[in-house]
Amino acid sequence: MAWLTDLPWQVSALGLVCLLGLGACAGPAQGAKPDLSVILADAPAPMLADYGLFTDIAATKPAARVRAYDLINPLFSDHASKKRLVFVPEGVRAQYSQTGVLSLPVGSVLVKSFEYAETGRIETRLLIHKSAGWVGYPYVWNEDHTEARYAPIGAKRDIEITTPAGQALAFQYAVPNQNQCKTCHQSGNAITPIGPKARNLGSDQIAAWTEAGLLSGAPEAFAQIPSIAAGQASLDARARAYLDINCAHCHKSDGAASNSGLWLGWDEDELVKLGIGKHPTAAGRGAGQLNRIIAPGAPDRSILSFRMASAEAGVAMPELGRRLIDENGVTLINQWISQLPND
Repeated sequence: MAWLTDLPWQVSALGLVCLLGLGACAGPAQGAKPDLSVILADAPAPMLADYGLFTDIAATKPAARVRAYDLINPLFSDHASKKRLVFVPEGVRAQYSQTGVLSLPVGSVLVKSFEYAETGRIETRLLIHKSAGWVGYPYVWNEDHTEARYAPIGAKRDIEITTPAGQALAFQYAVPNQNQCKTCHQSGNAITPIGPKARNLGSDQIAAWTEAGLLSGAPEAFAQIPSIAAGQASLDARARAYLDINCAHCHKSDGAASNSGLWLGWDEDELVKLGIGKHPTAAGRGAGQLNRIIAPGAPDRSILSFRMASAEAGVAMPELGRRLIDENGVTLINQWISQLPND
C-alpha cells in the first residue's frame, strides 16, 4: 500500500479505517470534504454519501472543490435532466487539451445525476480516476431521494413523464450495469470520460475552471477556445455536433464500434468514414434491408436514420442509454442527410 504515501493527508482516520476494511462506516458527516481514501479505494463505496462529494446528500449540495458544469450539446438520455459535477483534488489541476478530453488528475471524479420532474433523482453515475485508470460506478436513489446505493447490476424503473414537447410517455427506465459503463466509455483497453472537452464546455466554463484553480494550460485569450455547434449554427454543424456527442464515443478508431469503420467524431473529415455513401460492414435486421449508412439526399434510404428512429432492441442506435426515440435528433439528422449532395 505504498500509494497511501502519495495521498494528500486531508484523509480522515475514519476514511482510512473504511479503506482498509477494518470496520463498518456510515456516510460522512454533513459538511465533510471529498474523502480521497474512499475515492481511491480499490472497491466502490456502498453509498454515494461515503465519498463526501456532497455536504448534504439529500439536497445534493456540492462539497468544496466539487463544481457544477454543463455540456453545450448533451447526450440524449430518454429526456432525463442531467446535473453534472466535477471534483479535482486540492493541490493538483486538470490540464487543458485543444481537441481531446481534458486531462483530469488521479483522484478526480465526474458526477452525473439523472432525474425527471415527475420522479426526482433516479441514478447518479461516477467516473473516478484511480491510480490504475478510470472506473465507472452506478448508484441508484431510494424512493425518498435521501440516499443512493451502489448498483453494479443496474436497475429498472417504471416511470411516466411528459416530454418537453408535451407528450405523455410511460416506459421502463434502465440504469446501466457497471460493465455497460465500460462499453460507452471504451478507449482501446481503457475507460475514459466522454463529455468534458474544451469544444463541449466552451470558453466561459473553461475560464471559470481556470479561475477556480481546477484547470491549467488554457489559452490566455479564452476566445481562442473552440466551441462545438449549438443554437443558431449551420445545419451541418448542428448535425455533426449531435453525432459527435451521441455516437462518436463508440464510433471511433478505438471505440466499441471501431469494427464498423463508421467514425462520427467532430473532427472526422473522410466522407466514407462518416458513413456518406458507405456500405454497412454487416447486413441483417439492424440494417433494415438498406445498403447505405447515409444515402445522400435520402434519409428514408439511410441506415443511420432507420436505426435512430427505432426503439427496438438490436436495431436502435445508440444501443445503450435510451429506450425512447429522440424525435428532435432524428429530425435534425434527416434534414442534414436531405441536403447532402448526391453526386
